[in-house]
Amino acid sequence: MTRPGFLDQVLFAELAEKAAASPRGRQHHNFHQMDEPCHRMAVGLQPSTYIAPHRHLSADKAETLLVLKGRLGVLIFDEAGTVVDKRILQAGGDCLGVDLPAGVYHGLVVLEADSMMFECKAGPYRPVGDGELALWAPREGEAGVAQYQAWMRAQFD
Repeated sequence: MTRPGFLDQVLFAELAEKAAASPRGRQHHNFHQMDEPCHRMAVGLQPSTYIAPHRHLSADKAETLLVLKGRLGVLIFDEAGTVVDKRILQAGGDCLGVDLPAGVYHGLVVLEADSMMFECKAGPYRPVGDGELALWAPREGEAGVAQYQAWMRAQFD
């Protein structure tokens, strides 16, 4: 029998601890099997994590992000990298999440330690591919990430 997966404080504490210990500053907990058509995950996030601006080009890759704990900033970009919308996503706040259509460039910054979000999108998992990473932003691990991440964070000061 398959057991339910709970989004509780025990899970949040475990993900926060693992995210803090991770070189990437984040940790996923999948509620799905990789071959399932609907991917559902809790993600623990620390302010050090860099989520580079990207988009999902496949028509079935819309995604929904909901903040369960803490605060995130979401930036929406046009094709040239100009910010066309931004919002603070905060558990218990005015805006809890965002539903992102396929093809929309977006990036996230973590504004509070031990933040948690729930992400849902169509499976199966496919790494970000050609044309999906923004050409105008550094990729994870490249020179310039710290400066770009600081610029992203400054959009919410």
